[in-house]
Amino acid sequence: MKQPLRSIATTLAIALSPFATDAIAQTKWDLPAGYPATNFHSVNLTEFANDVDKATGGKLKITVHANGALFKAPEIKRAVQGGQAQIGEILVSNFSNEWLPFGADALPFLADSYDEAVKLWRIQKPFFEKKLAEQGMVPLYAVPWPPQGIYVKKPINSAADLKGVKWRAYNPQTSRIAELVGAQPVTIQAAELSQAMATGVVESYMSSGSTGFDTKTYEHIKYWYDTQAWLPKNLVIVNKAAMDALDGPTRAAVLKAAADAEVRGLAASKRANTESLDKLKANGMNIVPPSAQLKADMKKVGDTMLTEWLDKAGAEGKGMVDAFRKP
Repeated sequence: MKQPLRSIATTLAIALSPFATDAIAQTKWDLPAGYPATNFHSVNLTEFANDVDKATGGKLKITVHANGALFKAPEIKRAVQGGQAQIGEILVSNFSNEWLPFGADALPFLADSYDEAVKLWRIQKPFFEKKLAEQGMVPLYAVPWPPQGIYVKKPINSAADLKGVKWRAYNPQTSRIAELVGAQPVTIQAAELSQAMATGVVESYMSSGSTGFDTKTYEHIKYWYDTQAWLPKNLVIVNKAAMDALDGPTRAAVLKAAADAEVRGLAASKRANTESLDKLKANGMNIVPPSAQLKADMKKVGDTMLTEWLDKAGAEGKGMVDAFRKP
């Protein structure tokens, strides 16, 4: 005897109901990022997303959109704040114009080693948690870039040799450095840097070996001066409403994956520092220690910028630097 059509439909509905429930329960987040998919930060983001997927049994799916594909780097913070993206990665110093303490890690020679970068982040984090909470966001984890040096087309012995050079600026700090050494600042984000060098818009900039290799800087610029000026951080932020909407176990899984990503990212940054400099050398880049004069000149730039910053950063900024300077 044939089973009635209605009965078959009912049986199928019951059989498929767990899958239907999973589909309804699954949450999807978009994670825009500003750097290439092969960059160690982006690789770490993908591992973070995979860890969340596994820990939640697929309940929370995070899709990483690298290299400014979803939002350009300067737009990501606002996108997360406004809910257009639930989570995102930012270069935190990019936003120091809206709140100066966001730029503390880009002050030249304040924190100029991995240990000091970690110490500074430990001090910054409570300040950031408070500020981002006011803006409807939560900081998840931070990973420093390798130490910053100077890419330049010609050999230089002092800051005076940078006068008039077209200098890539990507945040207020790098723009101010250009002003202090007499270079011409041009605002260019990482995703546009290769083209800017190829067209002669940029002749010099400060960044890590990692960025230099990612953007094939060696095709246009042949000198990198290892000034180890600062270690700016990428910060992963999440929309607070999106975070609060997660159930307890899922939220805990995100926080655990974030803590793991911070540890893994630090180790990856250290590896990237060594590996990228080796790759730059192999492609014809001259990796040069700065002269005593260049070091002194850049230290003077750093001292000037710190004084200016402290004058404007208020009690929060002063408290941050005072705490960092304590043994």
